[in-house]
Amino acid sequence: MAPWHRTAAFIWSTLAFLLYFGYTSAAGPEHAVNYFNNAPARLFFFDDTTSVIYHDAIFGDIHVSQDEGKNWKRADDIPPGEAAMFIEHPFNNRVAFVLTNSYTHYRTDDRGKSWRTFNVPELISYVPKPLSFHSDPQKQEYTLFQGTQCDKIPWGEQCRDVTYYTKDGFASPPQILLEDVSRCQFAHSSKDFKHDADEDLIYCVAFDSSATTGSHNLASSRLYSSTDFFATKQNEDLGLGKNAKGVVAFAIVSKFAVVALKDLTPGSDGDMLLYVTVNTKEWAKAQFPQSSQARLRENAYTIVESTIHSLAVDVVLHDMITVGTLFVSNSNGTYFVESLKDTNRNMMGYVDYETIYGVEGVGIANVVANAQDVERKMSTKQLRSVITFNDGSSWDPLVAPSGTCSSEPCSLHLHSVTDMHNYGPIFSSPAPGFVMGVGSIGKVLAPYAESNTYMSTDAGLTWSMVHEGPFQYEFGDSGSVIVVVDDEQPTDSILYSTDMGQNWNTYNVGIQFRARGLTTVSDSTSQKFLLLGQVMRQSQEPDKGHNAVIYLDFAALDRPKCGSSDKEQWYAIANSKTACIMGAKQWYTRRKANANCYVGEKFHDPEVHDDKCPCEEHDFECDYNYVRSDGKCVPSGPERIPSTQCTLGTPGEKYMGSSGYRKIPGNKCEGGSRLDEPVSKDCSGAAPAEGAVVHQVHPFPSNVVQSEYFRSSKTILIRLADLTVWQSSNEGYTWEQKFPEERFVAIYMHTHSNERAYLITNSQKFYHTTDTGRHWLSSDAPSPPNTFGAQVLRFQPRTEYLIWIGNVGCQPESRYENCHAQAQYTWNNGQNWRLVEDYVVNCDWARDEELRIDSSQILCESYANKQGSQVFFGKENALQLVSGTDYYAKKSKLFDHVAGFTKFSEFLIVAEYLPNRGTLDLQVSLDGRTFALGNYPPGMHPDSHAYTILESSTKSIFLHVTMSESPPWGNILKSNSNGTYFGLSLENVNRDNGGFVDFEKFAGLDGIAMANIVANPAEAALTGHKTVQTKITHNDGGTWQSLVPPSVDSLGMKYLCTSVNCALHVHGFTERFDARSTYSSPSVVGVVMAVGNVGESLATYTESDTFLSRNGGFTWEEVHKDAHLWEFGDSGSIIVIVNDEEPTDHVLFTTDEGLTWREFKFTTEKIRVKDIMTVPEDTSRKFILLGDYPATRDSVIVHLDFSSLTHKKCIVDVDDPGHDDFELWSPSEERDSLCLFGRQTLYHRRKRDVNCVVGDTPKALDNIVQNCTCTREDFECEFNYVRNGDNECVLVPGRKPRPSDDSCRNGEDYWYDRTAYQKVLVSTCEGGDRIDQGTRHLCPGINGHSAIFWMMVILFPFAITALVTWWWYSKSGMARGTIRLPGGEYSHGSGSGVMATLASVPWFLLGLSGIAFEYVASSLESVSMGYRTRRGYRDLPVDEDAQVLRFEDEE
Repeated sequence: MAPWHRTAAFIWSTLAFLLYFGYTSAAGPEHAVNYFNNAPARLFFFDDTTSVIYHDAIFGDIHVSQDEGKNWKRADDIPPGEAAMFIEHPFNNRVAFVLTNSYTHYRTDDRGKSWRTFNVPELISYVPKPLSFHSDPQKQEYTLFQGTQCDKIPWGEQCRDVTYYTKDGFASPPQILLEDVSRCQFAHSSKDFKHDADEDLIYCVAFDSSATTGSHNLASSRLYSSTDFFATKQNEDLGLGKNAKGVVAFAIVSKFAVVALKDLTPGSDGDMLLYVTVNTKEWAKAQFPQSSQARLRENAYTIVESTIHSLAVDVVLHDMITVGTLFVSNSNGTYFVESLKDTNRNMMGYVDYETIYGVEGVGIANVVANAQDVERKMSTKQLRSVITFNDGSSWDPLVAPSGTCSSEPCSLHLHSVTDMHNYGPIFSSPAPGFVMGVGSIGKVLAPYAESNTYMSTDAGLTWSMVHEGPFQYEFGDSGSVIVVVDDEQPTDSILYSTDMGQNWNTYNVGIQFRARGLTTVSDSTSQKFLLLGQVMRQSQEPDKGHNAVIYLDFAALDRPKCGSSDKEQWYAIANSKTACIMGAKQWYTRRKANANCYVGEKFHDPEVHDDKCPCEEHDFECDYNYVRSDGKCVPSGPERIPSTQCTLGTPGEKYMGSSGYRKIPGNKCEGGSRLDEPVSKDCSGAAPAEGAVVHQVHPFPSNVVQSEYFRSSKTILIRLADLTVWQSSNEGYTWEQKFPEERFVAIYMHTHSNERAYLITNSQKFYHTTDTGRHWLSSDAPSPPNTFGAQVLRFQPRTEYLIWIGNVGCQPESRYENCHAQAQYTWNNGQNWRLVEDYVVNCDWARDEELRIDSSQILCESYANKQGSQVFFGKENALQLVSGTDYYAKKSKLFDHVAGFTKFSEFLIVAEYLPNRGTLDLQVSLDGRTFALGNYPPGMHPDSHAYTILESSTKSIFLHVTMSESPPWGNILKSNSNGTYFGLSLENVNRDNGGFVDFEKFAGLDGIAMANIVANPAEAALTGHKTVQTKITHNDGGTWQSLVPPSVDSLGMKYLCTSVNCALHVHGFTERFDARSTYSSPSVVGVVMAVGNVGESLATYTESDTFLSRNGGFTWEEVHKDAHLWEFGDSGSIIVIVNDEEPTDHVLFTTDEGLTWREFKFTTEKIRVKDIMTVPEDTSRKFILLGDYPATRDSVIVHLDFSSLTHKKCIVDVDDPGHDDFELWSPSEERDSLCLFGRQTLYHRRKRDVNCVVGDTPKALDNIVQNCTCTREDFECEFNYVRNGDNECVLVPGRKPRPSDDSCRNGEDYWYDRTAYQKVLVSTCEGGDRIDQGTRHLCPGINGHSAIFWMMVILFPFAITALVTWWWYSKSGMARGTIRLPGGEYSHGSGSGVMATLASVPWFLLGLSGIAFEYVASSLESVSMGYRTRRGYRDLPVDEDAQVLRFEDEE
C-alpha cells in the first residue's frame, strides 16, 4: 500500500474510533443514588404518573419523589414517626391516605405534594384493608373506614370492630355504618365485577350477637347487605336460609363475589363452603368434583389469580398441606373441574401459579413431581413447571431452549410465587409478550442459587437463556429496555438490553450493593427504573443510610423515537394449538427486536386488539336447566315456557325455546356456529302446570341387561343384550347411544368415586369418564377383558389406581395352549400399565374405605403351576394367595391353597382349602397380614358347606352356612368384633341356588334386619317344598321375632287368619329381579315396604299384597292390594308403586306414605314392568320404569317426572327440629321400651301429612338423647350356646364354654367369668342387668388395685420417711422439751433396733411406687395438657391418639 494510502487509512480509522467512542460515552444511562435508613414497607408508583411513595414503616415516615425516584423529600406535613400504614385510592391516581396509630390521619389530593389531616372516632383496625372505596367516578369520595371500639371492663378492655362511612372523603366527620363487623366493602369496588345492583350496595361480614366475654361465636357471623348505609339491613341467606352462618370471609375476585363460610352442621368436619355470585342477586354453591375428594378445609384452600372468565381455586387434597390441586370454574364460578394436580404451595397458602399479564388464557404453574414420596416419605419436593394456553384446560411442559436438552424428559422449570425475589408479578409485565424467570433445564427444578435467567418474547411459547446465574429483572419502555441485576452476589453493576435480550451491556452505578428489588412504573412504559439495594460495608458513608434507591434513566441513551416501520403486530399465542381465546385473537403493536429506537408511549397501556373469531362449540356453555352429556347439552327435564306462549291448546302448537346453549358471558366470537339461537319446539314437551305428571316412553331394540346410576348424579347408563350402551344425563328423559361402532361387555362404576365409570369393550379398548359421563375418553388396556369369570377392574380410594384382569394367549390361532388371565395395574387411570401376576383367578387392592391398610398392597389369587392353558386347570393345581406390597414388588405367600377371598367392611376374609381333608377354613384378618382361624358352633363349620358372607356394617360378620343343598337353606352365624368366634344367630334361613339369602338389614338403622326361614326343614328335605316364614331382629341378630300383623287390610276388612300363629310374612332377596332393590331407603329412616301376606306362612307372590311400616318394622299396615314393585323418591315425600304381577299401563303414587294413592296412566299399550329405578340416594322426584312389551319382548324405558306435583318447598328449622315440616322420630315409638340398641335416638324425617318437596333441604342430624340401662334385648348367646324353647341361652350338648378372658388388655380394674350371654356389639347400653358378666375378679398388675391401695403405696414411704425424720428430730434434741446434755448425748436410746430396720424400707417401696407413679403421671399429663390448652397455648383440640406427639409438640 502506498504511504499516503496508509496515512489516510490511519486518519479515517482514528476518526471512526473517536466517533464511536464519543457516541458510546454519550449513550450510557444516567443514575442517581439516594440513601434511606430502612427498607421500604411500600414502594408505590401513583398510576400513570411520575410520583413515587417510599414508606419507612420502622421510622414511621413517608418519603415522596415527583420525578420517578431521582430526588426524594420527606412528607413534612406528616409529623415524624406517625405513618403506620399507606393506602392508595385504587380509582383516583391523585389520592392516597396515611393512617396513624391515633385518631388523626392524613390525605393527599396531589400525589404526596401536600397532606391534609382528618379525624375519625376510633383507632384504626389492623386488618389488611381498613379502607374500602367506591369504583364509580361520581362517588370516589365514598369511603368505608374500619376502626376498633373498646370499652373498659374491670379486668381490661372489651373491643370490637366498627365500620364508618364518609361521602365526602372525610371532609366531614364519618358516620357509623355497622358495629361488630369483620369486613365491609362496596359492591361497586372492582372494575371487573360488573352488575346492575344499587350504586350504594354494601356487603358486611358481621356478628349478629356478642358473648358477654367479648369473644364472638362463629355461628353468629353472617353476610349482611344494605343499600341505605345500614339504616336497614338484609341478611344474605345465600339460598341457605337460617343456615347462612359461619361466614369466614368475603371477597370480590375478578368478576365474582365470593363468600367463604364454615359448615357448622355436626359431623361436617368443619369443611368450608364457597358461594359465588356474578350479579349480586343469585348466590350459588361452588361445586367441586367428588372424584377428586375435593373438600375445602379452613386454611387449606387458596383463591388464586383468576381471569375474567373463570375462578381458580387451589385446594389441599393431600395430607401434606404444601401440595394442592388446582380447580377452574365455569363462567359463573359455580362448577369446578380439576385443572392441575399436585400444585406446589407453601405453608402460608401461596401457590406457584401466575397468569401472564395481558395475554388471556396463558398461565404458568409448578407441580410436585414426587407428590407421593413427599406425602409418604417426607421427601424433598421435586418441582416441574407447566404452562397452559387455554385457561387451564390442558397443561404442557415449558419448552427448553433449543440445544440445551441432552436427555428425556427435559424441559424448563422456573422458580415461582412461593420463592419470590422481587416486587410485583413473578414472570410477566405489561410489556406485550415478554416473560422472564429464574430456573433450570432438566427433569426437575434446581435450587435458586444454581439456576439461570431465561426469557420468552412470545408469552411463554419459546424460551432462551439470557444470563447464567439468578438475576432480578424488569421491563421498561414497553419492552425496549430490559434491566437485570445479580440476585445472589454483591455487585456494583447492572446489565441492560435494548434488543429483546440478544445483546447485553454493563453499567456501573459506583457503589457495592446487594440487590433487594428492581421496579419501574406499573405499566412498564417508562425508561426509568428504581433499584433497591442494601449498601455493602465498603461503600457505606457516614450519616447516610444503609439502604440505597438507585435511580436509572435510560432516556440518556439518545435513541430516536420509533416510527411505524419500527413496529410490528404481535399475535398472542398465535403458534399454539388454540389461537382464539374467548372468541377472539389478541394482538398488540410492539417494537421490532432489531429496531434501535425507543417506544416513548409513556403511561399509555399496551392496547389490545381483538380479531373476532367465528363462533365454535367451545364458545358456548349449557343453558339453564340443561346438562352436558358427552359434549352435548341436553335438557334436564321439561322446559318452562313464557305464559304468553302455548295458550291455544291446539295439536302441534309450537313455541320458541332454548337450544340448550348460551354464549359464554364475555365471549367475543361472531358468526360461525350459532348454537344459542332459539329453536321451535312442540308445546306438548313443555313443563306442565303444577299438579301434573310428565312422562316419556323410550323403546329399545334389545333387553336391558345392566343399568347403573352415577351416585349423586342424574346420569344413568344401560347396557343391552345386543352389546350396546346408552346414556341419559337427565334421569331417563332423553337417551343417546354411546360409541355405536363398539361392542360393550360390561359397565364398571368406580366404587370409590361417584363421577368415574368404565365401559369395557370386547377388545383391549375401554372408555372412561371422570365427570359423570359429560366427557368420555378412550384408553387401551394391556389385554382384552378376561373370560374366566374374574372381575375385570378393581378399584381403591386413590381413584387413578386400577387393576385390570385380562386374557393373554387366548387367540384362536394359538389354540389356547397358554391361555390364561393376567393382572396389571395402573397408577394414572390407564395411561401406563405394569404387570402384577399371571394365571390369576382374582386380584384386588387390599386397602378399602374401612380396611385402612397399606395402599400399595395387592392381593392375588393365582395358580401355583403357571404353565399351559388355564381353561383346563382343576383342583390339582393349587390356588395360592399372595400378598404384594410396593405394588406387588415385594411378595409374600399368605396361603398355599385357597378357594377365594373377599373384603367386607374392616375385614379381609379368606377361604383356605385344606386338600388333605377336602375341607375349608375361614381365615379373618384386620390388617391384611395376620390371620385368625374362625371358630364355629358344632356341625356348622364351613369346611364342607357352601357359605355366603352377608354383611358386616355393625363390626360383626354375618355368615350364612348352607345346611341343605336341595332345596337350599342354612344357618346364619354372627361373629365377634374381630371375626374369630361365630355364634348361631338364626337357623334354617332360606337361600336360592345362586347363593342369595333372604336376609336384609334396614338402611339407616343398624341392628334391624329381616330374614325368611324354612319352617319345615325335615319335611322340605323330603318333599322339596319349603314353608317360609319371616322373622325380624331389633338387636343385630341377638333375638328374632315374627312380624306383628296389621289388624285390618287396606280396605278396612279383618284378616281371616286370627290364631296366635298368624303373622306377616314378606318376600325377600331371593325373588327380586334387581338385587339392589331394598325394603328401605337411607333417605327416609324407618319407612319400610314389602310384598307379603298375613297368615301362618308366606303365600305365593301373586297371592300377596303390599305393606308398609313407618317404625322400622315394629308395626305394619297394608297399603294396597296385590303385589307391587316400589321405589322411594324425594326422601320419602313420594312413593311410586307399579303392579308387576301382570302387564300394566299405570303406576300408583302417594305423597303421604300410603294413606292415599293416586293413579297415573303412562301408556295405551300395556308393558310388563320388571323394575323401578331412581337416583341411588332416593332424593329425586323422577323415576324410571324398566320393562318390555309382552307381544314383541322389546325393551321399553318409561321416564316419570313428578317434580310439578307441588312447588312448595319443605320448611326446616335445623336449630329447632320438630317444629317445622319435619318430625323427630324414634324407632322405640309404639314399643314398651323407649330404647333400641341400648340408646334412645331421634331421627329427622318429613311429616307424613305434609305435601312438600324435600329436595336438598338440610335435615337435622340424628340425635342420641341418652344411653339406656342394659336389658335382655342387649345380649345374645355366647359361642357354643343356643336359645332353647324358653328363649334362654343353653350350652350345646357335648361342647365346652369358651375360657374366660382375664387379660384385662383394655385397662379394666376387674375381669368377669363368661356366662351364656355376650353383649350385642351395636348396643351402647350401660349398667343394668349385666347377664354377660359372671363372678368378678381383680385384674392383676397396676389396675387390679383400688385408688386407696395405690394412695397407701405412694403415701406409705413418705409416712415412714416422716416418721424416721421425726424420730431423728426428736433424738437430736431439736424437739421442744427435749433435754440436750453436754457432749451431745441423746436422751432417748441408741438409735438401733426396730427404727433402724424400718429406715431402710422406703427405698424398696419407692421403687414399687415408681411404677405406680408412671400410671398416675400419665393421667396427670392429660390434665396438665388440658390446662395449658386453656391458658391459650393451643386452641385446637389434640387427637386422642396423638399422646406421643404431645411431647414433641411441647418441645
